[in-house]
Amino acid sequence: VQLVESGGGLVQSGGSLRVSCAASGFTFSHYGMTWYRQAPGEERDLVAAIGLSDELTYYADSVKGRFTISRDNSKNTVYLEMNSLKPEDTAVYYCNSHMGGSDYWGQGTQVTVSS
Repeated sequence: VQLVESGGGLVQSGGSLRVSCAASGFTFSHYGMTWYRQAPGEERDLVAAIGLSDELTYYADSVKGRFTISRDNSKNTVYLEMNSLKPEDTAVYYCNSHMGGSDYWGQGTQVTVSS
């Protein structure tokens, strides 16, 4: 199982960014996927989750209405579109897949929002 995040960067407050997670080593279309984030000195928090298709999604209250999670099963990729970014969204963003009782993580991608 391999998860590789990309698309992070530096953006001004109010801006937008899309991060991606390319998955391999398992049947991507058979599993839900989740985005987490971890700010310095903080715990890793769940941001958004998606079921087997775009029809079933979940968002943390802090990002609801600003972030959109989606997936492209033909590309084995899950996305997190982030709009109206705030400085408090600054964190390393990780994608996660939970399979067979184990959690799999990517290396993370840094998102920094300047005020």
